[in-house]
Amino acid sequence: MRNHLLSQHFLKSPRLALTLIGHSNLKKRDLIIEIGAGSGVITSALSHRVRHVIAIEPDHSTAAKLRANLAKRGIDNVTILEQDFLSVSLPDEPYKVFSNPPFHLSSAILHKLIDATNPPDSIYLILQKQFALKLLNNTRHYTSKLGFALTAKYDTKIKLPLKPTDFTPPPAVPCVLFEAKAKSPLQAHNSEPLSTFPK
Repeated sequence: MRNHLLSQHFLKSPRLALTLIGHSNLKKRDLIIEIGAGSGVITSALSHRVRHVIAIEPDHSTAAKLRANLAKRGIDNVTILEQDFLSVSLPDEPYKVFSNPPFHLSSAILHKLIDATNPPDSIYLILQKQFALKLLNNTRHYTSKLGFALTAKYDTKIKLPLKPTDFTPPPAVPCVLFEAKAKSPLQAHNSEPLSTFPK
């Protein structure tokens, strides 16, 4: 099955998707990138809360299902890109990211976003909890090299825990909604790590 091969576990509930979006700083005027849109549970919820969604879904049959589901609901503020996110050009205008991406791409996705010429204002990703903890700059948990790069530019936190039963197929490990909000230029300049990165 594609879901297992790409380590992607899709949210089952549109209501839960709306709840998660409610815990973000997404606004009606925002442009949002969604990575690994699947058949559109999150996409549909986002479309009702923001100005425009760029939904990225590389699998042809899944993208076709996504188009059909959005058309059935009369949703017209979503652009579907049938591409690999890592090869997609990011917008020149301000944007945010809200996604439930394949777990095996989490690190590469974050690297692409924070190294971009125009990085996103905010990033919301559903991640494996163990991976997310390494993106927090504190003394309670080991901070990864990616975590230090991320927290130099963003304030990071775990917003909400998720249950395996929230997904299809259910993941074997705990998952969370992770938030990264861009620091002001002054904050980023003055940002100091709370712990020393291991040599």
